[in-house]
Amino acid sequence: MAAELLARTINRDHTDGAPPALACTCGQPARYAGRRKKRFVSVLGELELERAYYHCTACQQGFFPRDRSLGLGDGSLSPGVLRMVGAAAGSVSFEEAHQLLDELAGVELDAKQIERYAEALGEEIARDEHALVDSPKDKALPATLYLTLDGTGVPMRKSELLGRAGKQEDGSSKTRECKLCAVFSAQSKDSHGVPVRDEGSVSYSAAIESAASKDDAADLSPFALRVRREGRRRGFEQAQRQVLLGDGAAWIWKIADEMYPKAIQIVDRFHAKQHASEVAKAIFGVKDARALPWAKERHQELDDGRIEALLGALEPFTAAFDAARQAHEYFAKNRQRMRYREFREQGLCTSSGVIEAGCKRLVGDRLKRCGMHWTVRGANAIAALRACRLSGRFADFWDRRAAALSAA
Repeated sequence: MAAELLARTINRDHTDGAPPALACTCGQPARYAGRRKKRFVSVLGELELERAYYHCTACQQGFFPRDRSLGLGDGSLSPGVLRMVGAAAGSVSFEEAHQLLDELAGVELDAKQIERYAEALGEEIARDEHALVDSPKDKALPATLYLTLDGTGVPMRKSELLGRAGKQEDGSSKTRECKLCAVFSAQSKDSHGVPVRDEGSVSYSAAIESAASKDDAADLSPFALRVRREGRRRGFEQAQRQVLLGDGAAWIWKIADEMYPKAIQIVDRFHAKQHASEVAKAIFGVKDARALPWAKERHQELDDGRIEALLGALEPFTAAFDAARQAHEYFAKNRQRMRYREFREQGLCTSSGVIEAGCKRLVGDRLKRCGMHWTVRGANAIAALRACRLSGRFADFWDRRAAALSAA
């Protein structure tokens, strides 16, 4: 009933067709060409609206001024319903989103409709993310900002994996890597004086895209450009102290060296300890009583920043065990990034838990659920939608979107 009353009220108003001509986006005049009907889904139910239509003979395009003023765009969902779709489909599967919208709001959209609209909204957000790269102005920045990078596999459709090497027995792959970057601050400390991330300080950006670039390449890789955009949005380059955290992957430090040469580079301390534990199992065996004390001693050396002592403990085993040789190379290569005692004295965070949590929350909880297989386009759209919402930016994006539709 409310939907019918609203439709009647809107349809009685013909002022949207009063001007005989309106400016088209191509710059030429578009002429009034009558009124046309279309059904829309609103939070009140379905509406059938009659709107003035203008057509431009120069570019052969047409538009409906009322659709723009009401924020309807080119689809058939009201802004309120589209926002519901974004919230639901960004959190749960498209089928679950269909059930939630029906049960909680009485909005009937099938799973395929929700998929189509949610991915289109995610692509809008991705375009907005590319365009919005201004550094914060007139805003106090924390003295120290952290940038952390990681990646996690997303199950893909077979068509997206043709010719890609992977970890399966036949050398094929089941996933593509979604790479993430996160910026946060950690000015707070717990009862032991360990830095704790500040509530509400974390922002994310993520996509399935390459981080690879040749050493002599003039252009940054697509993911490196993403990292730069997120860094600029958060003012990372303006921070008095810049810290870049990672798990030790070479591509992370390549991006760090290229883009933030002044940043303090830190290997996540828990990844480093995990390496020591794994090599202890390889040397002594899982059930050998010597493995745990040996690993604990290496952990203490890491905490104390005594990397040379750790390397010395590994040295006798490098000829007989590949795991020991590889670990020796890993610790030697990253020794300057493992000065944990020095970092602790400087009050720095040495854990990449923020990005690990991001891999789980942003990607795992939505894109890696049982039975899911994505296209790159679909996965990137939903990743953009989730990153926007988890970073607390969705309301600002929505305001910009509404203003742009109204001004079009």
